[in-house]
Amino acid sequence: MECLFCKIAQGEMNTDILYKDEQIIAFRDIAPQAPSHILLIPRHHISTLNDLAGDDTKLMGHMTVIAQRIAQQIGIAESGYRLVMNCNQNGGQSVFHIHMHLLGGRQMCWPPG
Repeated sequence: MECLFCKIAQGEMNTDILYKDEQIIAFRDIAPQAPSHILLIPRHHISTLNDLAGDDTKLMGHMTVIAQRIAQQIGIAESGYRLVMNCNQNGGQSVFHIHMHLLGGRQMCWPPG
């Protein structure tokens, strides 16, 4: 099975990349749900949050810290933003490669859905 996010991580697809390092890539969502909608993905494939292992702790912390830095860089840190990760179909996951949504630039509603 071909994974869309693995292709992005391997540089096989063009996207608006805001950040990349040896562990993760961050890029603008092609179907934004807020004025600022960035996806952060690990470079290696992990299908769902249920597939995380103990050695992925640093990866998840790294994704969160980089999301905070990007929020500052794009000017949404002070007004506020939301980080979201979905797990499996009922959780709203549509691409089965874990990813973190960084959403901002508008008032976020609660409950989220």
